Amino acid sequence: MKPLKQPLPRSHPSLRGAKRRGNLTPSRGAQPPSPPPSLRGPKARSNLSRLYRSRHSHGFTLIEVLVALSIVAITLAAGLRAAGAVTDNAQRLSEVTAAHWCADNQLAAVRLAKLFPGVGDSEFTCEQLGQTYAGTLRTQPTPNPNFRRVDALIRNAQGQPLLTLSTIVGR
Repeated sequence: MKPLKQPLPRSHPSLRGAKRRGNLTPSRGAQPPSPPPSLRGPKARSNLSRLYRSRHSHGFTLIEVLVALSIVAITLAAGLRAAGAVTDNAQRLSEVTAAHWCADNQLAAVRLAKLFPGVGDSEFTCEQLGQTYAGTLRTQPTPNPNFRRVDALIRNAQGQPLLTLSTIVGR
């Protein structure tokens, strides 16, 4: 068996200037320290790897993996919920836009008729983007007798109100 090499004393000539450079390791000819005697011999490699594994285990514990999985699951659930909200908003926007077109068409027809509308309600249906919308034209008097307020109320197929659009029509 070889004896263990001892580290060089700080006054050794090969360490001159090392203190100024902040490097206290030998600059040349230095060997790394040899392993302890228990790790030398025919089973040195297996003993070394066993010692390394026992002192420095790499990997994650079961708790760490479960915590990471729960964080990922919560994040994915929040992402799916947000994506669902975006889809619902896009559907609602499409429905309201089509309802707006229906209301605008009905109010434009009232203005283009150039007739002073009578007070009361009238029902109509309109088809936009493959959907049929039910609507009501509600004509109301205003404080000035020369003008009437006309509201177009649009409902979806289930009867839920989607939109109300108003205009003023004069004599």
